[in-house]
Amino acid sequence: MSASFPTQAAAILDFYRKLRPGFTMADGISIMNPYREPETWRLASRFYEKFYADSRPRGYVFGINPGRFGAGITGVPFTDPIRLQEKCGIPNDWKKQAELSSVFVYQMIDGYGGVDAFYGQFYITAISPLGFVQQGSGRGPGKNLNYYDDKELVRAIEPFVVRCIRRQMETIPTYSTCYCLGEGANYKYFSRLNEKHGFFSEIIPLPHPRWVMQYRRKRVPEYVEEYVGKLRKLTDGKPR
Repeated sequence: MSASFPTQAAAILDFYRKLRPGFTMADGISIMNPYREPETWRLASRFYEKFYADSRPRGYVFGINPGRFGAGITGVPFTDPIRLQEKCGIPNDWKKQAELSSVFVYQMIDGYGGVDAFYGQFYITAISPLGFVQQGSGRGPGKNLNYYDDKELVRAIEPFVVRCIRRQMETIPTYSTCYCLGEGANYKYFSRLNEKHGFFSEIIPLPHPRWVMQYRRKRVPEYVEEYVGKLRKLTDGKPR
């Protein structure tokens, strides 16, 4: 490791505090960095200090990039204001609007044994820890943009993505196995990067929570079981 911190929380918060894009955005696309908002930073800090106040390794779970109604508000991946308060025990004054992916993730976390059990073993991050918003022709707030939906964006962010993965692995102890949320474009891109840079010996793909909630909602218990079964295999891994 190139740097050490007394706790995982300290390492995670240092990573988010020092996020610098370092790339140029195409016209009509803006960066969403929730950690620059004082209230988001305050409550995200409470979350990490509550669940990561130790030095145990965590298994990495990579999402795509923050969305406006989950991590874009709370600073905690796949955690909307409702789940932050009701499941994580961190009261907040944000509008209690549900985010589909967060609903599934916390059903899965309940199936795993609850927030203490899950966050005691896993760290959810993203291929890009910064989000993206694409502006429409009107004056509305724009819409979420996944990094892989724009070819120019994919090219622009790759050095940033590689730096972020390396930085986290250098300071936040983990295992040789990680998980990828999304079995399609996110997994394909991450696999290509991993082949080039050798971050992990194995990447295990999982169906993306939003896909499950949009297209397989009646089968949510099956997908929760699939997640829990695959995540529990982490205990066979070796810390890096």
